[in-house]
Amino acid sequence: MKPNGGFELKGSTVLILGGAGLVGEAVARAVLKHGPARVVVAGLTREEAEEAVAELREEFGSGGSAIDPYWGDLFVPAALKDRPRREILADPQARALLVEDLYGEMTDEVFRRSALGQLLLEVRPQVVVDSINTAGALAYQNFFQSALDLREAARRGEADLERVERHLATAYLPQLTRHAQIALRGMTEVGTKIYVKIGTAGTGGMGMNIPFTHSEERPSRMLMAKSSLAGAHTLLLYLMARTPGGPAVKEIKPTAAISWKALGYGPIRFRQHELERCDAVAPLPLDEAFLPDASRGYRRLGETLEGVYLHSGENGLFSLGEFETLTALGLMEFVTPEEIAAVVVQEILAHPTGRDVVAVLDAATMGPTYRAGVLRSAALTWMEAKEEETGVEAVAYEMLGPPRLTKLLFEGAILKRLYGTYDAALELDPEETAERAQALVERDADLRQRMVSAGIPILLRDGGALLRGPVVKVEPRAGGPLEEAVVEAGWVDLRPANWARWKERIRAVVREIRESPGVEKGSRTDFDYGDMEDRLRPGRLAAWVFRVEEGGDRIKW
Repeated sequence: MKPNGGFELKGSTVLILGGAGLVGEAVARAVLKHGPARVVVAGLTREEAEEAVAELREEFGSGGSAIDPYWGDLFVPAALKDRPRREILADPQARALLVEDLYGEMTDEVFRRSALGQLLLEVRPQVVVDSINTAGALAYQNFFQSALDLREAARRGEADLERVERHLATAYLPQLTRHAQIALRGMTEVGTKIYVKIGTAGTGGMGMNIPFTHSEERPSRMLMAKSSLAGAHTLLLYLMARTPGGPAVKEIKPTAAISWKALGYGPIRFRQHELERCDAVAPLPLDEAFLPDASRGYRRLGETLEGVYLHSGENGLFSLGEFETLTALGLMEFVTPEEIAAVVVQEILAHPTGRDVVAVLDAATMGPTYRAGVLRSAALTWMEAKEEETGVEAVAYEMLGPPRLTKLLFEGAILKRLYGTYDAALELDPEETAERAQALVERDADLRQRMVSAGIPILLRDGGALLRGPVVKVEPRAGGPLEEAVVEAGWVDLRPANWARWKERIRAVVREIRESPGVEKGSRTDFDYGDMEDRLRPGRLAAWVFRVEEGGDRIKW
């Protein structure tokens, strides 16, 4: 890192997702001027990744930086990354794997078999620049039409597993959410320092009156879905930037058409598509014009249409008139990929540009306030006094969630009833505490009823039986052995091992409170409500578990 907090690109490893695209190549050129040790250019297909790398090697071949290609779909498991989406959806096993990895838990196995996860683990980049048009890639799967098709199939009684899985595979948010989870997990694991996303507004900066659609209604559902997804992605990046241990997260969001890659004259081809020249040879009555035998009205000429074009990158080839209209003043206008790349590099090097959307959100969103902090103390004082007056300690209602918080609060309440103070709890014996806690639950009907009424079962001290109410918020799998993860997620645990763990937690809390510099030493140490007293506070203990033990600390205020 540089002294000013920026990253030293020289000698680093940089991964550019979407690096074979128009903006990705511009970013690669801008980055290579700073002498990184290695730049990995990731594209969707092998052909485009290797073509981009060949161009970069020709331009920067003697610069000392390794330039390597990578290809494949980064939104699917690695085993499927080189297969077209339509082929994946037609293969029952591949389709099942895709849906399972999108909708199941984010396990270590899911992460390590994902294409993006494997790429991050293999490359181990210090810098990741993501220029994939994520919103477009996901939204243009047309969830709307898929939903209508599934509904029609259900009406006919034909909504089988394949149709359901095909529809599930087009849903945008599960794909975006899993993509963000894998990205953060991978970058955190390999120690990535900076992640810059080149996002989109979805409409090139225009409003819902945008006239540039693909013959859909105006505004286009698919285009609005793309914009919605782009906004959702921005908020996920905002959350990523607030996660301890992860990289510094930035987003540059161009709001104009991005052009251009090349100008030329010749056959109008783009990727696997060519504009075939044909001719209309006979008029057709309207009632015949769209029937299967309408081919009698036209003739294929067996050649590709030619003309002057502007290569716009991923958006294809534009004619003079198309480019002139698109970029006209008051319409989408345009910005060059080199300008975007310059902003990206400036942000990596910690030269503020004012274009980082995540930083803007940080500045614009409202955080905690002084007034709220003062009133918090007043509210807590009033509630404590009212509990003492009424003799009712509610502990938890399980409306805030998660059930784990309710579990922790009730276990803390048991410790408070049994020991009262930190000093007394530091001397607890786990076996004795388990016995006393079970006796307390058995004789204190109100405490017991509050636990099971909130949907929190009580695992008894021998671990072989439990007390429960009509609702259990966290249920185990039927017929299986006792799952510790289920107990941790939402059961009051009276076993000795759990009280031994609480003893260690209390020791850590006491050390934090008593060994930190006191308030007389200044404001450098956090002190929370009640910390100046010795009383056990279930809410304070649960907050410590969430903040420290489980790494839930917020890093921005």
